[in-house]
Amino acid sequence: MASLKALKGRIASVKSTQKITKAMKMVAAAKLRRAQTAAEAGRPYATRLEAVMTSLAAKIAVGPESPKLLAGTGKDQVHLLVVCTSDRGLAGAFNSNIVRAARKKADELIGEGKTVYFYLVGRKGRAVIARLFPKQIVHQYDTSGIKQVSFADAQAIAGEIIERFDNGEFDVAHLFYARFQSALVQEPVTQQIIPVSVPEQAQASEGATAAVEYEPDEEEILAALLPRNVGVQIFRALLENAASEQGSRMTAMDNATRNAGDMINRLSIQYNRTRQAAITTELVEIISGAEAL
Repeated sequence: MASLKALKGRIASVKSTQKITKAMKMVAAAKLRRAQTAAEAGRPYATRLEAVMTSLAAKIAVGPESPKLLAGTGKDQVHLLVVCTSDRGLAGAFNSNIVRAARKKADELIGEGKTVYFYLVGRKGRAVIARLFPKQIVHQYDTSGIKQVSFADAQAIAGEIIERFDNGEFDVAHLFYARFQSALVQEPVTQQIIPVSVPEQAQASEGATAAVEYEPDEEEILAALLPRNVGVQIFRALLENAASEQGSRMTAMDNATRNAGDMINRLSIQYNRTRQAAITTELVEIISGAEAL
């Protein structure tokens, strides 16, 4: 049985931990409101732009002069997985769910005989991916200095990815992030961003021979829209991740605070019982000594 001093020390230690987790929960809750507002504000534009690109991809006949970001390279042998995670832990299963989705996709592609590479955004996904795919990480974008997500950061990431695509380093790019639904639910999302993904129903309904009119010029419009679409989709992923991270951290710290309270109660009961047993033992010894006299 633990001594009274040891139990008292454990209770004090757990109380200190509880104060920290409670403070982290309050900080995450304060940051969550702003991050959630930003994520929800960015969804309509990103969703609409993605729909426009999908519609264009379904209508335009693929040829040698078609933009590569729209039509692709004509192959799907080399895949780049863009995995967006956070730089900080203590956020529940937020990072592990994203990494798990990326691992599942990588295993599926490798099973089909494809070549897979990883482009990491954030630090928390690197440990697992580096252990399982040590030679397949091509780059890690450092986001540790970013205090608030901006479109400039997404453009920088998109620019590097598009440059690698133009250099022929990969054929298809997939984006992984967590879509914020609530503080309790963050859904891992897999999205193809290069080339523009065309669902089968869109192909069937639109047809490749449908007429598309451009004004002022087809090349000029697509040259502006296609890279911007990649940047916007990455920006949406960063915004969704920011909200999902704070929501998951708030939930995790709330659970940790309640668990610490339960542990304090159990340790307090054990401390009181141990103290009562010690007092009873002392009384028995005093009474026994008095009777012996």
